[in-house]
Amino acid sequence: MASRAAFAFLAFATVASAATCSSVIESCSSAASSSTNTCCVNKPGGLMLQTQFWDTDPVTGPANSWTIHGLWPDNCDGTYEENCDSSREYTGITSILQKFGKSDLVSYMNTYWQSNSETPEEFWEHEWSTHGTCISTLDPDCYLSYTTGQEAADFFQTVVDLFKSLDTYTALASAGITPSSSKTYTSSAILAALAKVTGKTVVILCDNSELYQIYYGFYVDGPLVNGDFIPTTIAGSSSNCPSSGIKYLPKSGGSTSPTSTKTTTAPAPTGTGSFSGTGYLNAYYNGAKDGCLISAGTWYSTGTCATYTAAASGAGFTLKSSKGTCGVVSGAITCGSGVTATVFTASGGKLAYNGQTTFYSTVVPTGSTQATVYTASKTYSVSFQWQSI
Repeated sequence: MASRAAFAFLAFATVASAATCSSVIESCSSAASSSTNTCCVNKPGGLMLQTQFWDTDPVTGPANSWTIHGLWPDNCDGTYEENCDSSREYTGITSILQKFGKSDLVSYMNTYWQSNSETPEEFWEHEWSTHGTCISTLDPDCYLSYTTGQEAADFFQTVVDLFKSLDTYTALASAGITPSSSKTYTSSAILAALAKVTGKTVVILCDNSELYQIYYGFYVDGPLVNGDFIPTTIAGSSSNCPSSGIKYLPKSGGSTSPTSTKTTTAPAPTGTGSFSGTGYLNAYYNGAKDGCLISAGTWYSTGTCATYTAAASGAGFTLKSSKGTCGVVSGAITCGSGVTATVFTASGGKLAYNGQTTFYSTVVPTGSTQATVYTASKTYSVSFQWQSI
């Protein structure tokens, strides 16, 4: 059966309101087959596939990280169900997560859970409706005190927490497998490197010999929320990469991304929505999304994105955050009380100042570091794209 090296994620449920189970049952086990309590064991979808993307054209996510595709409940044998409850095909995932106090989760998802063919919001809605609604232990009847959308918030938190424990990029890099426009790798080397993440063989997928997707397999002890994830091999799915000559392209560019499971005809990111109403200003550095502007007008890679309000003014618009009006002060974007509003413009969904969409910084933010954003040339260049909310 499964390895007992469990991946446990505790205390991340929206509230402690899931039904109490008298015993813990591992999904896909014989005990799971005989159990009738689908609130205490995930069935029939008991084999969870944590799936990750490596998108290079167009690029999604940081250059040094894979991104989330989803968490898919498989029926333990390679078959699966989809779109299991049309009444819970929620829209407005961001609003649902914020309702349950998960603004930090939204910020993380905006960086690490993206599609290369649709908006993040549309992608999240699809993953929840298609896969999340088929996880039995997230049924509303499994909650002692249920609030609409609560199970979706639990789903996204669980997926992100699991993803954070599966650092595909570092595992490959530790084995000398790094993105390259010239090197190629063998499937045996890639599989051996990734087996060290959970102790189990993963599924790797290629298109035109380009590595683009990975599946990690898990059983779950008990309900999905606060359950232990037990690594396992994946039944019914297999790798399709060639034995050698596998390309692992850098996110700075590459040939066409896979088309077997996703559309790749979309142009490079140009922002979503026009600069009006409320939205986020996502930062793009070296072609990859890397944080956003926070309320003071500084660039931050790990903090919660500020909600900006854009209001039409003259030939452009003004911006305001919770700190106050935003303007260019001493050559830098600043938001606060007493700041004189600057009229910005937009080009292709990007923020522009004096007709230029490129801004600058003396440092690329990491960890707790915030970077001042300048309008004149500095060491690093960055652009900011509007995401309506």
